[in-house]
Amino acid sequence: MDDDLIDERGIPQSRYTKLPGKGFFYPDSLDGDRDERRAREAIEGSDAVVVADGDADGLACAAMVREAYDAALDVAGFEAAIADRLDGGGDTVEADEDEERGPNSAEPDDDLTTDAHEASSVGVVPAGPYSLETALERVAEYAPAGIDLYVCDICPDEYGPIAGPLGSLDDDCDSIRWFDHHQWDGAVADAIRDHDVDLVVGESDEECTADVALRSLEYAFDDRWTELAAVTRDHDLWIKEDPRSDDLADYSYWAGSEEYTAVVGAYGAALPDTVLEYVDERRVEKEARIDAAVDRAVTHEVGDWAVAVTYGRCSQNEVAETLRERGADAAVIVKPAGSASIRGSDDFRHAHDVAGRVNGGGHPQAAGCKPDIYDDMLDYAHHWTTEGQACKRVILSAFEVVAESVAASEGSDGEERTE
Repeated sequence: MDDDLIDERGIPQSRYTKLPGKGFFYPDSLDGDRDERRAREAIEGSDAVVVADGDADGLACAAMVREAYDAALDVAGFEAAIADRLDGGGDTVEADEDEERGPNSAEPDDDLTTDAHEASSVGVVPAGPYSLETALERVAEYAPAGIDLYVCDICPDEYGPIAGPLGSLDDDCDSIRWFDHHQWDGAVADAIRDHDVDLVVGESDEECTADVALRSLEYAFDDRWTELAAVTRDHDLWIKEDPRSDDLADYSYWAGSEEYTAVVGAYGAALPDTVLEYVDERRVEKEARIDAAVDRAVTHEVGDWAVAVTYGRCSQNEVAETLRERGADAAVIVKPAGSASIRGSDDFRHAHDVAGRVNGGGHPQAAGCKPDIYDDMLDYAHHWTTEGQACKRVILSAFEVVAESVAASEGSDGEERTE
């Protein structure tokens, strides 16, 4: 493929936000070797390994584990790399919100921190629900016997795919601790606990996973870490009372996992001026993408709900918030890579029910899915040229099924029955 076809420079924003980021067009088979190498380098020789979601919540947990093991990285090299980026001398690969964050998300290739993942005695392996099996298999293969394993901010949809690697790790690890705050299937949780895993799941509408890790790790964290958990929670639960939480969330998307872990480990929620300047610079493009997605939105009446549906590469939470301010009870952001985010409101707490019907899951007011409708690149071509028409259709159908179910469960007085 001609590189110019996926080079966004000089292309109107209205066009390239309809397509996935560059990483989508790089085959998994070619990227697999690099993923494997980076995971191996992070895991081999470690005293502990953290498999964590690559967002602000999961990486805050990784920073806490490193602090507890006295294994934090020196932040000076990362700050120098950020300053170099601001001067135009660095190259950061953008973490695309269209995709689950994996080992290579937003990791620079040519700055001073390229090999940072090898430097700490606590290895960090970013993963998500769909890559958890692979991450655990790599820990089982490369970790020395007797390590402590932590899994943070990840809720598997099924137990079966991770049964094998968990069985191996159960024998080889000194301890396995799992911290999360999502909505768990009881059978999945029981099966994982049967492996002698210390699974701690916080209330999804009260705690983020950083809160769970903070209270579960046997370490005397100072107030800086309590503040970091609180500010992370402010964004992760969409409380939006602390403006610093947007800084953390944005920075976690635009920084590599090692960089973010090192910076918040050193500074907590009080990000240094260099980082804030970098975040502000990146937000110019972010705001333009948000505006484009909001302009594309169409509202549908489904049962008693106004469901706003849009398409594009954008920051889905901010888009959803704007659509809610314009009267939507729920918002659906369909992404060029084929997945979708579903966001609710006080009047719509069934996002996880809708997502569960289209190959996804999550929280009552925040969920994600990727409908199983893409068989080949022609399906994706149709997806891009129609702004996700087929994906929108199946998700709206799921809304209709959930609306019928909710209506059926309501009593004659309009209150939902609690049978």
